[in-house]
Amino acid sequence: MTVSSSTAPPTVIGNLCLGSAPDSWGVWFPEDEHQVPYARFLDELVQAGYRWLELGPYGYLPTEPERLADEVGSRGLRVSGGTTFGALHRPHEWDDMVAHTRKVAELTAASGAHHLVFIPTMYRDERTGEYTESPELTAEQWRDFGNRADELGRILLEEYDVRLCLHPHADSHIQTQREIERYLNESDARYANLCLDTGHVAYGGGDCVDLIRRYAERMGYVHIKQMDADVLRQVREEKLSFGEAVKRGVCVEPPAGVPNPATVLDELAAIDAEVFVIVEQDLYPCAPDVPLPIAVRTREYLNSRGLASVRRPASRGRS
Repeated sequence: MTVSSSTAPPTVIGNLCLGSAPDSWGVWFPEDEHQVPYARFLDELVQAGYRWLELGPYGYLPTEPERLADEVGSRGLRVSGGTTFGALHRPHEWDDMVAHTRKVAELTAASGAHHLVFIPTMYRDERTGEYTESPELTAEQWRDFGNRADELGRILLEEYDVRLCLHPHADSHIQTQREIERYLNESDARYANLCLDTGHVAYGGGDCVDLIRRYAERMGYVHIKQMDADVLRQVREEKLSFGEAVKRGVCVEPPAGVPNPATVLDELAAIDAEVFVIVEQDLYPCAPDVPLPIAVRTREYLNSRGLASVRRPASRGRS
């Protein structure tokens, strides 16, 4: 029997490995009444067809290594990386931030993962949208930001074998193309690299394909998401906070929205390194039954573009 080309399986992109994260289940905080319990998230992650997960906010999943290993391993899951937040431009918070990041790095390493996604503190309150500080860093703050990223990245790499992957984020000081480039140019590629979040880059008006082409050696970890162009216009015109934009549905399923996920995947496929591609669709807050069908459709679309949950052996990528 001849199999038609329309039913033939896609060619798997060998250097890309698919996973997902608690964010795609509406999880933003370690504890919150609007979020599903972690066991339901893990069960539905498996049901949706994923095999790799990012840990999400520290404290949402168990923080005891043995218990986490049991919860993850018993479901046939593996960990791609950890997640943490911090303000590299605030010297008075350095010691506390490093202490917390060490905890996350220790759990990440114990889980067998080698990437730590570091999300800069937002300058607008996540829940209220109120400004908590200036959206612009001074020249001195920028210099300190790069230096501290290098120092934190050195600690993580040398003591935990975990790579710092800084995550551009809406309403943070690493949001626009100019800010992303400045961070990369003022930090050391040995220690401070990039988690390319395609949706947040688009939110800040940046160009993911351009960043991949010019800074491929700085990225081995990607968050893939798309933003609704109409809501992005509302963000600019009404000066909306990111939280309000999420409530209006700024994050959309592939292939809708910007950037074009197929174009991004084609560009990532050309990188000479293994890259984790972790699905994130900001849904907070959402009804408990909303995330699962979205996760299934998203995984099916990405599978159709050649993105699978297969990792090449003996390789961890560059960042």
